[in-house]
Amino acid sequence: METKYLVLTFKNESGDKINLSIKGVKDTLTAAEISTAMDVIISKDAFFSSGGKLIQKSGAQIITKNVDEYKVG
Repeated sequence: METKYLVLTFKNESGDKINLSIKGVKDTLTAAEISTAMDVIISKDAFFSSGGKLIQKSGAQIITKNVDEYKVG
């Protein structure tokens, strides 16, 4: 089974990198949509980390994961 994850990387107030992982993203997602979503997350203080608020976009990736499960027993 193939699953796609969007991993958003931010910097917080203490300078640490924080990753948010979102499962099941659509195939037609654009860089502009990702950037806009990250801006909204920052502006709304939607998440808080132990190092403080998320203050800056650092990067984003779409990761595709393939998992083959087998029934045993």
